[in-house]
Amino acid sequence: MVPVLLLIDVQNNMLLPPTPVPDADRVAAAISRVLERARAAGAQVVHIRNNGTGDDPDVPGTSGWELVHEVRPGEHVVDKQTPDSFADTPLGSLLPESAPLVVAGMQSDFCVRATSLAALNRGHEVTLVQDAHATYDDELPAAEESARVDEELSAAGVKLVGSEEVVFA
Repeated sequence: MVPVLLLIDVQNNMLLPPTPVPDADRVAAAISRVLERARAAGAQVVHIRNNGTGDDPDVPGTSGWELVHEVRPGEHVVDKQTPDSFADTPLGSLLPESAPLVVAGMQSDFCVRATSLAALNRGHEVTLVQDAHATYDDELPAAEESARVDEELSAAGVKLVGSEEVVFA
């Protein structure tokens, strides 16, 4: 079965000024490579978009809320309000049962982590693209936090690959 690509919160507020994630250009290029490969293979693509509230930079209708990549015909957009992209969204019904998933996007320690774990719990094989997810500096520098998430998810059963290694076949 061809894997489904989940692009989590690949939105302007995460990858473009004024407050992009550290190393946004490298992460954006990796995401673009994976998306191009998925589209070329005819894989299902689901864009997941966070809907912020209050003064968040991704409040619906703002430029920060907009997706970085244009949604093509046949691709889906799932709006969410929690880190788990399955919670209170139609994501589960859009995916073939036990379809393998390829995950990329933001933020490693929140939505990428929660969605990957939820997908495993739903019986999906999950592949995380290591150079195509990121977060912000906080208690740990962003790169260290993303590496910590990689370790946690790998221990949980997620396969880790680089963007050049992703196969949609």
